[in-house]
Amino acid sequence: MNHEYADKLITLLENHHNSDNQEAMEAYMRNQFPFFGIRTPERNALLKDFLKENGKPPIEELPDIVRSLWSMPQRECQYIALGLIDKRSRYLTKEHLPLLEELIVTKSWWDTIDHIGPNHVGEIYQNEEDDTYLEKWIKADHIWLNRIAILYQLKYKAETDTERLFRYILLHNQSKEFFIQKAIGWALREYSKTNPEAVKDFIASEQLAPLSVREGLKHVDRKAKEEKSVKNLKGQSIQG
Repeated sequence: MNHEYADKLITLLENHHNSDNQEAMEAYMRNQFPFFGIRTPERNALLKDFLKENGKPPIEELPDIVRSLWSMPQRECQYIALGLIDKRSRYLTKEHLPLLEELIVTKSWWDTIDHIGPNHVGEIYQNEEDDTYLEKWIKADHIWLNRIAILYQLKYKAETDTERLFRYILLHNQSKEFFIQKAIGWALREYSKTNPEAVKDFIASEQLAPLSVREGLKHVDRKAKEEKSVKNLKGQSIQG
């Protein structure tokens, strides 16, 4: 599916191909995707200049533009597609969930998944009560859909639906998948910055993978060490 707006962006990226960077970037992603060799700062600058000249994509044309970019083999095209969604994220609604689902299950790896989850799916569900997609994703036989459902609330802080977060984690707490265990730990660690007691109690009462526990308690343990250090310093000062 071609789109003139996307074609301009693809040509722009092709014109900035850098073979010096290409091999290292592909190796970092375990050679799962070819790259043009355009590093993040340069890619962001190219997109910024492009948007100044061409404007942001119309929201009604965004799905076609994104799909056109997503169809390209080079990974920078997927990054640019996500960058365009970022620029229109305030206009995302549940009508865009089928598009996001396509992106989640196509050319899937942690780099795109971990952007889509909190930034796009999370944006939609700030104002959406229909949880049909979330419930489908957490129960799907697809680790990246599962990971999205676990991570979409990363930025919610006090607005986190605690019951849903813990329920979703318990649906996968026996998973042997690294990316699921890591997602559980990451989600718990972020929520512990808002509600440390709830996270500590949850981890203590449930059977989670060691990786999930270790990741989930990182912030809590660091805060405890800092408080202990401050307490010791105060004690030394009093004694002195």
